[in-house]
Amino acid sequence: MIEVYGYATPNSVKVVIALEEMGLDYTLHAVNLKQGMQKSEHFRALNPNAKVPVLVDARPDAEALVLTESAAILMFLAERQQHLLPASGLERARVMEQLFFHASAVSPSFGQAGYFSRLAEEPQPLAHQRFFSEAERVSALLDEQLAERRFMAGDDYSIADIAHFGWYWRRAFPGIALDAYPNLSRWYASVDQRPAVQRAIARVQALAAS
Repeated sequence: MIEVYGYATPNSVKVVIALEEMGLDYTLHAVNLKQGMQKSEHFRALNPNAKVPVLVDARPDAEALVLTESAAILMFLAERQQHLLPASGLERARVMEQLFFHASAVSPSFGQAGYFSRLAEEPQPLAHQRFFSEAERVSALLDEQLAERRFMAGDDYSIADIAHFGWYWRRAFPGIALDAYPNLSRWYASVDQRPAVQRAIARVQALAAS
């Protein structure tokens, strides 16, 4: 039995997309960030870092696996199911390259740009401009790469696409528009129309209404 704790966030939707793509049964639990549920004693027992998502894989013959960090969860699921991640070689390395690029460049720049433009108690224009410019820079870089490949890591859809999709799905938070990036726009549309992605989006959006 797989349980996922999340909310309508870029990182949560990645995990749910992967589960839907792989056809796995799972239960999705809402952790309402606006109400501070991520700081509750119950949730911090699962993730002391107080962040979503968290995946719990309960197995009858072993202790339950509790896993945090969306990229780690994507890798775990892909290896567990031998799906959406090449087994070896350059193709696998390219997927890993994009996962690390997402974790080190895309996610921090998008998250911080959104924070300083929307959530900071006092305006901090220099901080906002720094991270917003970085979000634009990494988007332009991905757009260049996608001029030569169909998906983020090559010709095949993978967990690298799922990782990047999460923040581009929530691109309004940092204020990033796709208009200036034709290849990125094409890629986003192709991922967004996948049935598994549509199901995942509907499920995580419902968490915010619960």
